[in-house]
Amino acid sequence: MTTASCRPLAPAARSCWRRVLQAGVIGLACLPALAADPPAVAAREAERLYRAGDTVQALQRLDRALADHPADPSLRFMRGVMLAGTQRETEAAEIFTALTREFPELPEPYNNLAVLRAAHGDLDGARALLEDALRRDPDYAAAQENLGDVLLRQAQRAYEAAASAPRPAAALQRKLQSVRAIETSTPSPAR
Repeated sequence: MTTASCRPLAPAARSCWRRVLQAGVIGLACLPALAADPPAVAAREAERLYRAGDTVQALQRLDRALADHPADPSLRFMRGVMLAGTQRETEAAEIFTALTREFPELPEPYNNLAVLRAAHGDLDGARALLEDALRRDPDYAAAQENLGDVLLRQAQRAYEAAASAPRPAAALQRKLQSVRAIETSTPSPAR
């Protein structure tokens, strides 16, 4: 499954945010107009630190920026992504959940929350969140891919339950083998 990457999210930057997410980059890809925007500057510095492997400093930089701009969704989202990437999933889930309540129009927090839920086996919850993300943006490729992964896992569980019956049909066994082959070739959720 794929998590959305971070990008300073300003109202004027929504389309750039989408391009950067689709490219799978945490990033500096565009928005020179935001170069002087304090949250954008903080996000770039935090990203630089995070990419350099200094997660502690990156999170501290985000925390300082959030002290000045506590409602900024891009800084909060970036913090959630970094926390998830450092195995602080409970904190990340709290951030993504709050973002879905405060900014229900943004699909990215739903997607990332779904990735966390799926990683913990809550496929029904992940599916509902991904469907919410796609209601907000039907063209959101990461959410579409993740929904496919969740549906595949749900299909595998259903086939396994059916195969546990006495003398399962050969067709069912072939379906189960196919699903398992796809599942083993699918990478684990990105963090």
